[in-house]
This record gives sequence, structure tokens and C-alpha cells, in this order.
Amino acid sequence: MKKKVAVLGATGSIGKSTLDILRSEKDCLEPVLFSSHTNCDELQKLKKEFPAALTALSSAKESDRAFNGTADFFEHAGLLEAIHAAGADITVNGIAGAAGLEPSLAVINSGSDLALANKETIVMAAHIVKDLANRKGVNIIPVDSEHAAVFKLFESHGAGNINEIILTASGGPFRNHTQEQLRDVKPEDALAHPTWSMGPKITVDSASMANKGLEVIEAAGLFGFSAEKIKVTIHPQSIVHSLVRLNNGAVYAQMSKPDMRLPIHDALFWPETKKSSHGNLDLDSLVLNFEKCDFDRFPMLALAYEALGSGSKFPAVYNAANEVAVEAFLDGKIAFLEIPRIVRYALSNYAGEDDFNDIEAVLAVDSESRKLAAAYIENRS
Repeated sequence: MKKKVAVLGATGSIGKSTLDILRSEKDCLEPVLFSSHTNCDELQKLKKEFPAALTALSSAKESDRAFNGTADFFEHAGLLEAIHAAGADITVNGIAGAAGLEPSLAVINSGSDLALANKETIVMAAHIVKDLANRKGVNIIPVDSEHAAVFKLFESHGAGNINEIILTASGGPFRNHTQEQLRDVKPEDALAHPTWSMGPKITVDSASMANKGLEVIEAAGLFGFSAEKIKVTIHPQSIVHSLVRLNNGAVYAQMSKPDMRLPIHDALFWPETKKSSHGNLDLDSLVLNFEKCDFDRFPMLALAYEALGSGSKFPAVYNAANEVAVEAFLDGKIAFLEIPRIVRYALSNYAGEDDFNDIEAVLAVDSESRKLAAAYIENRS
């Protein structure tokens, strides 16, 4: 029997990688839902290619003549309805940013396993998401290359035998930039990632190291490790995706080509490890380098550790303020080095209850943090 697969964010980079796998594994995988936020044309092409699958266009209203008849479900509420209607066995959530949180919860509530590429789901609401998954008997399988690697290493060695998680970072396009050079970088510079092809927001996050900061927070939420047990090392080749240090001091690594299709393929076929060519390495010519992170030049990573250690609400504050700052940078409203200043301001000035146990409270933290970041941008000298 084929495994039924839903793809949220099907027209983005994660979605396109997932589609490659669906096309090559037709005998095993059956797509039942594709969603996009704005890309109506690509969604219609997918509907023609996979006519039995449902489609959802989350930014549009069905009553709008321009979109009438172009999809089966519309708007945010329609996307959540489509997730329940699809009946998927596993859902890949490739939606970018905080917008992916509620769809992740809808996936879990529908009874589908969650192949999670949307790190904000765990960053913003780890305990809520994991508690719900436990109650529903649903598996959360990480798709981020780093967390997918840790997931495999935990399966191999057992969580109780692992003392430390070590996440790798490529260093992005500004790994060797001086502080002076960072003052002058433009959005087009930040979008020129040396290794990965990703969407604009996550590419800027990689350049600022905010992406690695979010991954540190996500690793803590997924694997139950404290901040001091999660380390980051710069690894420009992006061949070693993560490492774990065992209780005896030995370090084990997961290595593969930098191709997102491998962790997606592994998630779709989990718990089986099915044959795939996406991760094959040529070891004969392989050179690996590791460098210490410079927290001074890239303060977004230091701020992530600060947020993680400050209470359960602060990772959501960090994420929301960063999203606002990155959008402003891409729009040319702020300089690159202003991104951490905005995030630091939000972390320092957010006031509210620390503990929250429902999604409404999480979204309230997100909303208030965005207002703080926007106010800083508006009022800065």
C-alpha cells in the first residue's frame, strides 16, 4: 500500500525537493495535498500533474475572481481544513516562518506523522507541539539537515548514551567578513549562499547566523537537551551535518552531500532506511574543515542562547523580532548589522507571563514581539 503524502509549501525549496522524491518514488508514495501561499500558477501545474491530490492556496479568497476555481481550499482556514481532509499518512511542512506553526498543529491533530522542515514550530511552542503529538500518537521527524542527522545519530546510539549535540554551520556568505565589511553588505550579498539553495528569509538567516541560533533552540526542544549541551562549529563544506559526543567522549558524525532530498527521503520512508542516491559521497577527494564560531561578529547566535536560557516565551520573541528585521533588511529599510540590534531590543523589552500552555498565548507573544521590532525600526535614529 502506498504511503499518502501531503506537502505544505509545495512551491518553495523544500516542497520542490519533496516533489523530486514523489516523482521518483511513485510506486511507494501517493501525494494527497499540495499547498502554496501565493504561487497559484505552480499550484495549478501540480494539480494537472497529480489530479487526485487536493490543493490549497492560503493567501487567496475563493470569492476573488482571479483565483476562483484555481484550488480546492482557500485562505488560512481553508489550509487547515485541507490538512484534515487530505487523510495523509505523513505531511511535509515546508512553510517558512511562524506561519507554519498552526499548520503543524493541524497536521498532528489530523493524525498524520509530521516531517518537519518548519523549525519555528518547535522554536515557538515545543512543549505544546510535543505534548499534542504524544497524545495523538503522532511521530515528529525532523527534516532540517542538522536535526535529521541528530535524529539518526540518536536512533543509532540511544539518547541516554549521548552527552552533547554538535550542530554544524556553513558560516554563510560572510564567514570571513570583518566587522567593517559587514556594515556595508546588501540584500543581494546575503542571498548569495555558497552551499545551499534556499528561500530568501532562511538565506539571510544563514548569513546572520540566526538560522543556526534557531536550530540550537529547535535542538533543545526536539531532543530535550539543555543549552550548554548543544554546541555549534563552523564547517564550510556542509558535508558533516551534525555530530554527537557520547558519554565516553567519542564523537560520531553524520555525513552526506548537501542535498535536502536526503533528509526528506529519510523522513518519508522512516523508520525504514530506503535506498537513495541523494547523499552519496566521494571520500577519495574529501577535505573537511572545522572552525570556532565568532559570537562577536555574529551576535544572532549568542542572542539565541540567551533567549533559550531566559524562559519559555523568549525563543518566540527572538523568532518574531528576527522575522520582522529580516523583512526590513530585504526591503532596504535597515542595514544588515541592525538585525541583531532589533532582536536584542525585543528580548530586552518584552514583558509578559513566562509560561504559556496554549497556542493563543504563543501567538500573542509572537504578535507583541513583532510590534516591538516594528516600533524600533520606525523610531530608530
